[in-house]
Amino acid sequence: MRLISIAFLLLAGAAHGAPPQAAPLSAREAARVAEVTRAAQDFTAPEPFEARPAGAGTAMDGAFSAPLTTLPEAERFDFALGEALFEKLWVPAPSTTRASDGLGPLFNARACASCHPGDSRGAPVDEAAGLSGMVLKLGAPGGGPDPHLGAQLQDRAAPGLAPEGALALEWVEEQIPLAGGESLSLRRPVPRVSPPLGPTTLTDLRIAPQLIGLGLLEAVPEAAIRAGADPEDRNGDGISGRVSELGGALGPRLGRFGQKAGAASLPEMIAAAFATDLGLSTPLFPDPAGDCTAAQTACRAAPMGEDAGLRDGREVSAEALDLTAAYIRGLAVPARRTPGAPQVLAGKAAFYDAGCPACHRPKFVTEKRPADPARSFQLIWPYTDLLLHDMGPGLAETRPEAGASGAEWRTPPLWGIGLTAAARGGPARFLHDGRARSLLEAVLWHGGEARAARDRVAAMAPETRAALIRFLESL
Repeated sequence: MRLISIAFLLLAGAAHGAPPQAAPLSAREAARVAEVTRAAQDFTAPEPFEARPAGAGTAMDGAFSAPLTTLPEAERFDFALGEALFEKLWVPAPSTTRASDGLGPLFNARACASCHPGDSRGAPVDEAAGLSGMVLKLGAPGGGPDPHLGAQLQDRAAPGLAPEGALALEWVEEQIPLAGGESLSLRRPVPRVSPPLGPTTLTDLRIAPQLIGLGLLEAVPEAAIRAGADPEDRNGDGISGRVSELGGALGPRLGRFGQKAGAASLPEMIAAAFATDLGLSTPLFPDPAGDCTAAQTACRAAPMGEDAGLRDGREVSAEALDLTAAYIRGLAVPARRTPGAPQVLAGKAAFYDAGCPACHRPKFVTEKRPADPARSFQLIWPYTDLLLHDMGPGLAETRPEAGASGAEWRTPPLWGIGLTAAARGGPARFLHDGRARSLLEAVLWHGGEARAARDRVAAMAPETRAALIRFLESL
């Protein structure tokens, strides 16, 4: 039954929201791509086009939720419809609002926007404000979801059902000395669940990631991602990023979305969130019970929102899934702020000196797509290599996912990171579980393959370290 479900998902995935075909590059175009993506050599002035991280589609007003400025009119209509679906509040079934019911029966949020405020990051659990985009993922020691609670702790439920539990955090603080007489306190979250989880249940805290620029990351050529991988560290630089290889009925595919690079496409990533966060079925994840397990008989017996002849027989139709993907695929990236300021340029030099670009790859050129001019052949500046890296025990969770170990994380894009607080309308929180309250805290949590770069930052003179952070804030 499980194999049939996975095969259905992959075959259906080929039909929903597949990106347009890429055209081959001429020898002259390939040479031009190699030239413009070459590592920076001069730090006395910004590189050409560096101020526009999303290429021609960059949002110049600093907004996170703006569409690519190059989006054709027809796609803008789909973008607006998809935005409405992204912000839509779902209700449990049965309801007179037949177009919006099917939430749960167990769930974490009523809308996509609840976890991605302003298309930005979520934040850790705050007892005063409630959940704000954090979930606790669950697993079994032998792999797969927890046999009793499923893939994720559901802290909300439809009427008549009880939530699986309540999540709270305790924080462990540690003081870290830095060169120049400075120091910084790092905090680590410890999840507390009531009622307690089983003794063998694996856990993994996550906050929702930012969504800007994902359509452009979808257009990064697979060959360019693979070219950056060095799983055996043959060049001896200590960095051994590897591609997330996802198997299935369609053969090997490259994972590029999600904090573990566990999704190969935007529709797949979105459908998984519909299923686990909201308990909504889609053509890709057709179970209307969402994350309810076979052991949760009351959940499986609860009313669902599927109706024959309505919404393709699912709670979220294929069209609605594609429109939601069109919205996320169309999100732009804000323009850089003051990329030519002397402190920003000094920070950029420090970023390179520390070795950060080995994983936070500054730039790519997207595929040449004749049928997709908004995302075709653009020089973009995401600061990610889209590869999995071992980030050491300090950031390791106990639960593996999609072939990635607990310590492996996909390099997160840095574009727009300096606007996080403004976009989400609250304090900025960084890293996969939101533990870092500042960008410097996030840097100092780096371990594993990034340990050497982290140590170079810690050893910098205070003014150099401040310039590095100023550069990150300008992205």
